[in-house]
Amino acid sequence: MTDVELAKQNGEELLKSKIATIKNPFSYEETAYHLPISFALTGLQVHDPEGASDVFIRMGSNPLVAAECILAEGTASGGKAPEPYTGFISDTVIRKLGYSLVDGSILGLALIVGRPCGPDAAAAICRELQEKYMLTFLAGDVVPILTGAGVKLGLDYRLIPLGPTPQYGIHFVDIIARVAVMFGGVTPGDTSRLLTYAAERAKAIVIVFPGLSDEDVALVDGMRVLGFPILSLDGYTGGEWIHTDAENIVRTGMEKKGIRVNVVAIPIPMGCSPAFEGKSIRKEEMYLEFGGGRSPAFEILRMRDPSEVKDGEITVIGPEVDQMREGSANPLGIVIDVAGKNMRKDYEPVLERRIHNFVNYGEGSWHVAQRDLIWVRISKEVVAKGIKIKHIGKLIASKFRMDFPQLLDAISVTLITDPEKILAAKKEAEAIYEERDARIKGMCDKETTTYYSCTLCQTFAPNHVCVITPERPALCGAISWLDGKIAYEISPSGANQPIERGTLINAETGEFEGVNKFVRKASHGEIDRCTLYSVMEYPMTCCGCFEAIALMLPEVNGIMVVNREFKGITPSGMSFSTLARTIGGGAQTPGFAGISKNYILSDRFLQGEGGIERLVWMPAQLKEELRRRLTQKLAEHGKPEFFEKIADENNATTIEELMTYLESVHHPALSMKPLM
Repeated sequence: MTDVELAKQNGEELLKSKIATIKNPFSYEETAYHLPISFALTGLQVHDPEGASDVFIRMGSNPLVAAECILAEGTASGGKAPEPYTGFISDTVIRKLGYSLVDGSILGLALIVGRPCGPDAAAAICRELQEKYMLTFLAGDVVPILTGAGVKLGLDYRLIPLGPTPQYGIHFVDIIARVAVMFGGVTPGDTSRLLTYAAERAKAIVIVFPGLSDEDVALVDGMRVLGFPILSLDGYTGGEWIHTDAENIVRTGMEKKGIRVNVVAIPIPMGCSPAFEGKSIRKEEMYLEFGGGRSPAFEILRMRDPSEVKDGEITVIGPEVDQMREGSANPLGIVIDVAGKNMRKDYEPVLERRIHNFVNYGEGSWHVAQRDLIWVRISKEVVAKGIKIKHIGKLIASKFRMDFPQLLDAISVTLITDPEKILAAKKEAEAIYEERDARIKGMCDKETTTYYSCTLCQTFAPNHVCVITPERPALCGAISWLDGKIAYEISPSGANQPIERGTLINAETGEFEGVNKFVRKASHGEIDRCTLYSVMEYPMTCCGCFEAIALMLPEVNGIMVVNREFKGITPSGMSFSTLARTIGGGAQTPGFAGISKNYILSDRFLQGEGGIERLVWMPAQLKEELRRRLTQKLAEHGKPEFFEKIADENNATTIEELMTYLESVHHPALSMKPLM
C-alpha cells in the first residue's frame, strides 16, 4: 500500500535532483509552444538546461515543470517512444480535436496511468469512457495490458497511448496548456488565468491504477493544482486522492467535473459511440463494402406525411450480410423517411449529413462522403459477432431519435441491397438532390437581413463570436447559414442565434450596425466592431478551429491562404501553427483571419481588399482540392486564366521567390491599391 503524501514528498525530491542533471538542449517538433507547460505558466521559451533550471525555480519546484523538462531532454537524446506510443502530440492534431471538444462529441478528457491487475477492469473503464464521449490518454503499463487483451488503441478510437511509463502522462497536461492558449485566450505567463481556465473549463480527470513509483505519484498529484480530480483504485492511502472502485470510478470522476451525459444502449451486436467515429476499416479488415465507385450506392433523407412513416421500422430490400461474398462490393441505398410536427423540408439535407456521423459511431462500420458518392464498409470482426445490414438501419434510426427528439416523431429506414431495385431508387434520390441544389444555389447575403452566430467555441475561447452568412460559412467549415438557421429553430437557446444585420456601415468590408451590436454583447464587450468581408479592417475573431488562415503579405500587395494540413513554412516566414497562435483564442488581428476553405469560393471572399484577385499564394494541396470548383467560379466571372496565377510552394517558398513569380505571370495584385 502506497502512502500518497510520503511518496509525493520523495518523488518531488527525486525530480528536483534529476532536473539538475539535464545537460543537453531539447525541443519538440510541430509545435509553436516550446515546452507547453513551462511556456504557458511563465511565458519563457525553455530549450536548454539553464532555461529548465530557471523555470523550475520560478514555479516553486513544480513537479509538472520538472517532469516536462526531464522527459523532453530524454526524448531529444533517446528519440521518441516506438509505436504504438504517440509521445508528444503536435499542434495540428490538437487543433483538429478542437472542434470535437466544443461541439459535444467529446465531453471531457481522461488520463489513465498505473498497472492494472488484469485487462478486464481496465478494458471496461476504457469502454465506459468511450461510450460517455470522453477522450482518453494512457501512459505506462496499462497500454500493453490493453493491447494484449485486443483493445484497439489510437486517436481513431479515442484511446491514445502516450508512452511506456507513467511519466509520459505529462503530455496530457501539455495538451491542456496548449488548449488554454490556443482556444481560451490565455496569455503565456499569466499563471493565475491558466490555472483558473484549467480548473473551470478543462473537463479533465485522472484515473490511477496501482504500481506508481514515487516520481509518478509526485507527477500525478501535481495535476491537482489544475483542478483535475485524481481517482485511485486499490493500492493507495492518504493524500487528497479520491478512492473508489472500478465500477464507479468513471461516474465519480465525471460528477466531480460536472460532466453529464445520457447514454442509451442501442441493441445491436457492436459498440456505438462517437469514440469510433474517426476509425478506418482497411481493406484487409473489411468483410463487405458498398459504393466508393465500386458499386452503386446513395443515401437520402425525406420528410413524409406521418401516415407514411411507421416509427422504428427497418426494412432490408435485397440480400443480407450472410448472403454476400466476403470481400465483395455490393449496392447499398439508405433511404430514411421521417415525420414530425416540427420537421421542415429545408431540414432534410442538414439531417441527411448526420448519417455520416451515425454510421461511423458503429465500432465496425465505416462511412465516407455523402449523397450518391458514399462509401461504406463493415469489418470482419463485427460480422463475426452477428452484425447485419438491418443493424446499420437500427443504429441510424436510434441515433436520429436520440439526437432530435423534439424534431422527429417517427423515423423508418429502408436499406436497398438488390442490384436491380437500387438503380431506380438512386435515380429518384438524384432528382431530389437536384431540386435541393436549385433551392439553395445562389443564396446571397443581400437576400436576407438575418445572419446567425455560432458561439460553440466559447467553451475554449470565451470572447469569440463567429458570424455566419449565406456567403460566409463558419470558419471551421462545419456550419453553413442554413445549418445555423435550422439549429436555432431546433434549439432557440443554443449556440446559434439570429443576428439582425441592421444598418449598413460599409458595403465593401461588410460592416453592419446590428452585427457590431451583437458581437459587442456576445464577446462580453471585448470586440466593438466586426467586418464580414475584410482581412484588414476589424476582421472576425478566431477560436482555433479554423480550416485555413488568410493573411496579408504587404511586400507583394497580396493575401495568401494556408490550410492546417500544410506543414511547411509559408512565404510569410511562418508555419500554420505559428500563424494560428497569432490569431487564435478569440483575438481580432487586422491583416489576419481564420476562414473556411469554402469561403474561398464565395463572391464575398476578400471583397474588402478587392476580391479574389488579391489571392497570391496557397498550398498546392489546397489548390488541387479546390481546383474544379474554383476554376468554374473564375470562368463564370470572366477570369479563367487567374487560377494558374496563384502561386504555391512549388513556385515560391519565400517572399522574394513569390515576387518573382507574380511578376512573371503579371498577377493583378501587384497593380491594385496598396494594402497598407
